[in-house]
Amino acid sequence: MVIDRKAHWQSIYREKSPLEVSWYQGEPRLSLELVRHCGLRHDEAIIDVGGGASVLVDFLFREGYTDLSVLDISAVALDSARDRMGEAAKHVKWIEADITDFEPLRRYALWHDRAVFHFLTEASDRDKYIACLKAGLRPGGHLVLASFAIGGPERCSGLPIVQYDASKLKAELGDEFVLVEERAEVHVTPAEKSQKFVYFRFVRTDRRV
Repeated sequence: MVIDRKAHWQSIYREKSPLEVSWYQGEPRLSLELVRHCGLRHDEAIIDVGGGASVLVDFLFREGYTDLSVLDISAVALDSARDRMGEAAKHVKWIEADITDFEPLRRYALWHDRAVFHFLTEASDRDKYIACLKAGLRPGGHLVLASFAIGGPERCSGLPIVQYDASKLKAELGDEFVLVEERAEVHVTPAEKSQKFVYFRFVRTDRRV
């Protein structure tokens, strides 16, 4: 059965508060640590793919990052984040798009994803994502990507997912991306269920440039 991704996520965010969804984090501690490890200047471009109503953008803004973009398929999720940030939301670029259809108009120094990629169960959608990633991330840029780990959940929000470890993800991304850091996390949902996540930080090489 073909899922209308946009309709699905619009429905999720209409039916639940951002504080109730299973992936909610009051403080995205591990994402923030990995972003800091990238050593970016505060004026370098960062995009949070699938950022939705995540509070990562709030924390990055407070830390002084000035070129922030949040992309999500759900307008409801983006509206929620804008409302939460208030006046600060004017300093963020909000992009409503399906990442498999997105055509970046610029290159970013950091591409963060927790976790869109693991929802792409079709190889063709993963290929589109990676093509978009390569178009949007500059050589020498950083990719911070989190997914459900091997042995973690097999479904999320009513959808099947793909579990990853380092070798499986590297096979998808190809040789242009060099793994420099890997971290495991047990995420506890608002319903107090434990979920195994794994975070990866890659650097994109300039081998094709």
